[in-house]
Amino acid sequence: MPDSPPALLALARLLHGLNDRLGRGCAWLTLFLVLGTAVVVVLRYGFGIGAIAVQEAVMYAHALVFMGAAAWTLQRGGHVRVDIFYQKMSPRRQALVDLFGHLFLLLPVCLFLAWNSWDYVTASWATGEVSNEAGGLPFVYLQKSIILLMLASLILQALADIIVFGYRLAGRLPFPEVHHG
Repeated sequence: MPDSPPALLALARLLHGLNDRLGRGCAWLTLFLVLGTAVVVVLRYGFGIGAIAVQEAVMYAHALVFMGAAAWTLQRGGHVRVDIFYQKMSPRRQALVDLFGHLFLLLPVCLFLAWNSWDYVTASWATGEVSNEAGGLPFVYLQKSIILLMLASLILQALADIIVFGYRLAGRLPFPEVHHG
């Protein structure tokens, strides 16, 4: 197949697609955040009824929106950076800045956090941790697992990006158009 991309580039596209689907799925949870919060407020202040399970479900969804979509935000260039300098750089220099940022900031921080949160999450799974609240959700361990989901997806997105940066810097992929405004 002469038209198929090299294996590394195909892997990068696969990882990009997985994080895209995860991020889009998590983004839809914002609708539940609004509706769930409205239900909790109406039940509590309109009828004097507590809805701990719904309140905790909103909290779990909130965690998924932010942590589950972190890699998707990264791939879309939505994370904070010092754009005052970055936006004026050439595409090649931007790729170099991004490459070094991924290699020396993003990956080490993700690996550090994964190392330090692993025991926290596995201890929760080992005990089948449940909510401390009466009527709360019985799977706190799943909520804590969102931390590892975020880190895994960020690491995979970083690897996908590093592959693409490498191909661009080697002249095997075109740089995206940059519009200086």
